[in-house]
Amino acid sequence: MNFTLLIVPGLGDSGKEHWQNYWLNKFENSKKVIQKDWDNPILEDWLNALSSSIYSIDGPIIIVAHSLAVSLVAHWSKKNSTNKIAGALLVAPADVDSPLHTPEETRNFSPIPLSKLEYPTILVTSANDPYISVEKAVFLANQWGSTFINVGLKGHLNSESQLQYWEEGQELLNKLIIKI
Repeated sequence: MNFTLLIVPGLGDSGKEHWQNYWLNKFENSKKVIQKDWDNPILEDWLNALSSSIYSIDGPIIIVAHSLAVSLVAHWSKKNSTNKIAGALLVAPADVDSPLHTPEETRNFSPIPLSKLEYPTILVTSANDPYISVEKAVFLANQWGSTFINVGLKGHLNSESQLQYWEEGQELLNKLIIKI
């Protein structure tokens, strides 16, 4: 299947050492959603940027979302229905419903939509992610109809986790592609 990997970073964008940037460089079939303001996210603005990216791509799309972008994808999917989305890898969701787990500037992404997603998804978290509890991640996976994966003690699965090309994530992406 020919598809585009649509990389959707979260709050602050993906830093130079973030696995999403490694994937952008590795996979020729990848594109990145660009937000106007990475540090002061406004849900409607971010939804518009995601929509523009999705509708500018010909052919099927696999979304690769990280952190705040996972909630963004859930919001987008609640409002939109298209067969362009073949699947999504939802990595390290941020619990925007919880003031204990996420900063105030992400609160306008709350409440996290709980509608079942219309395409295959894998939700990935780590046991010590400071932005979500494992229990909440399991709950979201169940609500969305996602396969749940806990990758152990790896923090927020971001630049600080030093994952580089994140081979384990690539294996999960391949499992998702097989489901499609």
